[in-house]
Amino acid sequence: MLVPDETRSKTLPASRAVCLFPRAPAFFLFICSLLIISLLEPVKSLAQDSQTEDEVVRVSTDLLLFPIRIKDKRNQAVPGLTESQLSLEDKDGITTGLYFTPGADRVALVFALDQSGSLREIISQQREAALALFRRFSDRSSIAVLGFAERPVVVAPFERDAAKARSAFNLSAGSNRHTAIFEAAAKAVSMFDGLPRVRSERRIVILISDGLDNVSRIKPGAVIGAALKNRVSFYVIHLPLFEPREGRLAVRAPAKGFRDLAEKTGGKYFLAGDVKSALAPAKEIDLAAIFQAIEDDLKSQYLLGFYLGEAANDGRKHRFSLGLPSGLEYQVGPMGYSRRHEFFVHRPREALKARN
Repeated sequence: MLVPDETRSKTLPASRAVCLFPRAPAFFLFICSLLIISLLEPVKSLAQDSQTEDEVVRVSTDLLLFPIRIKDKRNQAVPGLTESQLSLEDKDGITTGLYFTPGADRVALVFALDQSGSLREIISQQREAALALFRRFSDRSSIAVLGFAERPVVVAPFERDAAKARSAFNLSAGSNRHTAIFEAAAKAVSMFDGLPRVRSERRIVILISDGLDNVSRIKPGAVIGAALKNRVSFYVIHLPLFEPREGRLAVRAPAKGFRDLAEKTGGKYFLAGDVKSALAPAKEIDLAAIFQAIEDDLKSQYLLGFYLGEAANDGRKHRFSLGLPSGLEYQVGPMGYSRRHEFFVHRPREALKARN
């Protein structure tokens, strides 16, 4: 395994024996968690249909996928980039090809909705805007709804028909309940287990909550790790509560790790409101602009993949890098933007034997 310079002499557990990650040591665990299953286990096709057969990842294919954001010098998204414009440097020849496709046309989308306290009514008001977001993706997309307070409940399983999810936004009433955000987030990730692994499909959770968690036993890091393993990105919409602080009204801080769900899984965090809006005359909260921002973000991204060949299975450490044309930069997960990112891969023979 290749590890940051300061820890290379240490013996690391077998569960981290295979990884591929960008150069910055601070995000070592992020990328290792994302790719360890991709490398230790062949990606399996869970289902096939005649219309998507070419998109379903085949058994024994070592395809490592990353959603990436690309921007120009004006910080604008860059449409129309093609694989021929990418610059791959792979001196050891461990990659056999690239997978590069723009946008996110097909999604598997889970709405994870906090039904504690007064949020139930606010979230119910967002039903039409939420369903409109889903309908703007292809008809091969699927939608599910999860409600949660003290425990998560699947209100509507995955369906391609948005109408079947409509009633799921009418959450049951509850008062003085505790809230388990991270338990719900973990459940949302597990909901994707029964879906086929389709290369071009993005797995998205839109979590809407006030950010207060007082009963979860699962740690945020464990949820983030599971999300990365299953290629799930969180978009977190924070409906804030307010509290007096030093003589002023301020946003009440969410639970530790709440914002990380988005920022460490390749999604985004949105704060829906501020002190000024809290002091304004009562009016209905409208999340349509945030849903539009989520759509724009997903459709402006690219899906980048590396196919690894047998040369990567020699038990040695290898590196390669991928660059963009001058004036463009890209971001992988929580990594900063750069014109070129360097990747490392090490697949110990013991790990490969265990796979077989």
